Amino acid sequence: MSDKPVDLKLHALDREGLSVISAHVQDACVRRPDMTYLPQQKRFVMGALRYDWIGAKHMLEQRVGAVLRFDRVLKVSHLGLDAEPDKVRNLLGITFEKIDDPSGLVFLSFGDGAIVRLEVECLEAELRDVGPRMAACDCEGHKLTIAEPD
Repeated sequence: MSDKPVDLKLHALDREGLSVISAHVQDACVRRPDMTYLPQQKRFVMGALRYDWIGAKHMLEQRVGAVLRFDRVLKVSHLGLDAEPDKVRNLLGITFEKIDDPSGLVFLSFGDGAIVRLEVECLEAELRDVGPRMAACDCEGHKLTIAEPD
């Protein structure tokens, strides 16, 4: 690997693809004001400072500004986000459950128990690094645990 970090641009159209995106946003720092639902566009967008897990394997402990986008979103609901809206939350993972193929529910789960649920026509997601990069920091209430590289 070169000394220059690699910016990600990932797309997911199925559960397996979403699991790859979920792995890359694990431990991302997110605030409620950085989440937006655009009903006319059927789009949900979330900005985050994601931990660069690839860089960490090469001793580059950084966070990078990233945007996570879901298209074909019919409805958004959430639990636990209104309390302390400016609180920095730790994104633990993203899952997809089919309801009536290809539609389903996307769940974004946070370390403090907050959940965002997206009702989607079908799964269509993109994760894109947009910068800036900075030294890694812990999210409030969650300490990063970095495994030693193999």
